[in-house]
Amino acid sequence: MTGALIFDFDGTLVDTEAAVLVAWQETFRARGDELPLDVWHTVIGTQNTAVAMFELLEKNDENLDRVAVRTGVRARVTELLEAVGPRPGVEEYLADAKEQGLRLAIASSSTGDWVTTHLNRLGLTDAFEAVLTGDLHQAKPSPDLYLAALAALDLPAAEAIAFEDSPHGVTAAKAAGLECVAVPNAITAVLNFDHADLVLGSLADKPLGELLSRRAGRPAGRGTGAAP
Repeated sequence: MTGALIFDFDGTLVDTEAAVLVAWQETFRARGDELPLDVWHTVIGTQNTAVAMFELLEKNDENLDRVAVRTGVRARVTELLEAVGPRPGVEEYLADAKEQGLRLAIASSSTGDWVTTHLNRLGLTDAFEAVLTGDLHQAKPSPDLYLAALAALDLPAAEAIAFEDSPHGVTAAKAAGLECVAVPNAITAVLNFDHADLVLGSLADKPLGELLSRRAGRPAGRGTGAAP
């Protein structure tokens, strides 16, 4: 029986990651450099993005003003996200989950103020019963955020499904014992999601009812890989 859906936030519910990447790319280019995407891919879904970016920038600028750079990046990200809404299929999933009596939670490596700000902007705050964030729990790929979400919902892992856009996130969900649906975005689509139970191009590709029916008819512990 499925009783809850637990969503990653950045890149899964809302494609904030594209804006963050663009802001950092612009920062590097303003200094005559390029941001290596292979480095970016290693930190997606973790709390290590800014640290990794600063380390790269400081290779060419030992006197880098981290505070000024961080402030500029945040301002640019805010500007880029002003018109960005939920990813395709998200609002339908949330509405269908409510109709079917499923409980909803968020497990995000980002800080609570970041997640709350965007949930408020999108009018989605009231949709989620629990919001677990990386300022209070160990970030992914640790399973702590998902374990905390399950504890907040008072449900066993077998009764929930996780939704993720990054391999680190899938690793965290699986380590917590959850079935995990990977929904890569444009940035993470090139990464390896073999450890996910299902891979979708977007939530619009498979309605929630179909996903739940598929799960109900599948023997426990068996994943089927990428969606046809």
